[in-house]
Parts: sequence; C-alpha cells; structure tokens
Amino acid sequence: MPPIHTSAILVDSYSASDNPGMDYVDLNLIEALDALLAENSVTKAAARLHTSAPAMSRALARLRRAFDDPLLVRAGRDLVPTPRALELRGEAHAVATRARALFAPSSTADPRTAVRTFDLQVDDMLSTTFIPSLIDDLRVQAPGISLRLRPENLEDAPALREGLVDLEIGIVRPGDPEIRSETLLMETLIGVVRPDHPLARMKTVTPRRFAATDHIVVSRRGRAHGPIDERLAELGLSRRVVAVVPGVATALFLARETDVVSVAPAGLGRPMLNTLGLRAFPIPLVLPPLTVGMAWHPRNHHDRTHQLLRERIRHIMTTAVDTAAQASTERENGAHRPVQ
Repeated sequence: MPPIHTSAILVDSYSASDNPGMDYVDLNLIEALDALLAENSVTKAAARLHTSAPAMSRALARLRRAFDDPLLVRAGRDLVPTPRALELRGEAHAVATRARALFAPSSTADPRTAVRTFDLQVDDMLSTTFIPSLIDDLRVQAPGISLRLRPENLEDAPALREGLVDLEIGIVRPGDPEIRSETLLMETLIGVVRPDHPLARMKTVTPRRFAATDHIVVSRRGRAHGPIDERLAELGLSRRVVAVVPGVATALFLARETDVVSVAPAGLGRPMLNTLGLRAFPIPLVLPPLTVGMAWHPRNHHDRTHQLLRERIRHIMTTAVDTAAQASTERENGAHRPVQ
C-alpha cells in the first residue's frame, strides 16, 4: 500500500484560511474524492458509498472549491478527470485506504502471533506455583508474549491506572470502581506447620490449641491483626504474632524452619506445601473465603492480546486447583492420619 505523503495534499487544502468555503477538515470528503476519481461518475460514486446522488454532487462541489479545480468535467454523456484529478487519484486512494484501516476493528490481527511484553503484579506464592505453568502454556499458545513481574509494593489501582502494571493476579480486594476485575476462584485458608510441630501430631486442632501457639501473619500492608484475630476474640481467645511478612511464600519458608503456624490457600498453596514438606490442618474457625482474581484497567479490556492472556490465566488457574484437589483427595484416601 502506498504511503501517506507528508505533502498533505488533502489536508492543507482544507485549511479554513486558504479556503474560506471550507469551515473544517471533513474526512468524509476523502472517501468521496476516492470514489469520484475511481468511478468518474457522481451516480456510481454515490452508490459505492451508499449515499444519494445529490449528496455526492454537493461533496463534489465542496471538493472543487477545496482544490480550486473542476476535478471531473463533462465529455459528452460522461465525466472525465482533469489533469489535477489524475494527479490526486493515487494519493486520494492511499489516504482513504489508510483511513479505513485506522478505524477498522483489529480482529484481523491474531493475538497468538503478537509480540508483546506484559507487566504483571502477582502474589509471591503464585509467582512460584502458578507462573511457571503460565509460562509453559504461553510458549505453546502465544510464544510472542513475554511476562515481566513487578514488585508487590506498587499500589494496586494507581499502578494499573498509570500503566505500570497491565494485570494484577492475587487476592482481589474492593477498590477503585474504575478498575475492572474478575474472580478466578474462591479459596479456603488452612493452617500450616512443619512436621515436628506439636500441632502436626494432634488428632484435632481446637481453637484454644490453635491460639496457644506462635503465629506468622501475612500482610502486604504490615497489619498484624485480621479476621483470624476477630474470630478468636469472639471466643475470648487471642494469639501471639511473632512476625508479619508481606507474602505467603515467605511465611511458608519460615514455618518450615521454626515452630510457628502459618496460613495458606488450600488449593493454590498445595504445590508449595508439598515442595517444602509442610503439614496442613483445618483452621478451627469460621473464616470468610479468599477471592482470588485478576484486575486490569479498562483501557486494556478490549485489547485482543490482553484478552488472550486473561483467557490463558483463567484456564491455567482453574486447572491447577482441580489438579491439586484431585491429588489431595488421593493422598487422603491412601493415608490414615489426622494431619496431611
């Protein structure tokens, strides 16, 4: 396709100062000019653009004023282009074609062949358990997509709004109504200890026994008090928090090395628990479920490559949880012990 020339034949001609008859740049006239010079007929040009012959005649009159040239003149029963019109024909067609392409939907582009880098903000545990599966999936489904993981200390909504992060994956919290979000799954918290922790040998972990041991709290904002403490308080109990860490992965590594209780999502956390050799038990409290999801700014909502990335994340996340749940059930059926 010929390039758009910077001489701007079709743009400068619409300047109100140079052409008092033209109030503004009307891009519809570019389509009209292209049709008229291609068809050499007002009637055929009108049919081509699905408009009336009188409307096309008015467009031709405006074009004649803009270019100070008749453009098409009568020769018997036909119209023939002037030398100026012949000069414009190629460029008019190129500009009209480029204009149509500019406003056309991008559905012709295959997101699976796009070359893009996406900035993700991902929960630290998901970075080690979920992201490897996503990378393997994208290598097959969209090999041109690369991922760049950003630190979790970025504020969620501002980072998405300012374009520092394309997609956030993790615990979804109510926030800026401007941000779009989607729930991927609901998770249940479980207690986690190392194999030789006293709770690992108990048949039943009661609220009192749960509260009596030392705890590690996970909070990106450094808060030591949360829903667990509220439920314990309702029972007249409290726990001792020995450390607050920003991510689940850090808490699980600490739980492997010392006698503390940590918490983790039952499904998504299972691969890391198995890798670290940790024991899990039900938390003896009624706690709200965790909403795991993804969030993005509306400017990316209709981006087809972004849509593909969200689709693959959705697929990998649900598959990972289903696989972990199946493996957990098989272990439970094969082992008769109170703590897994």
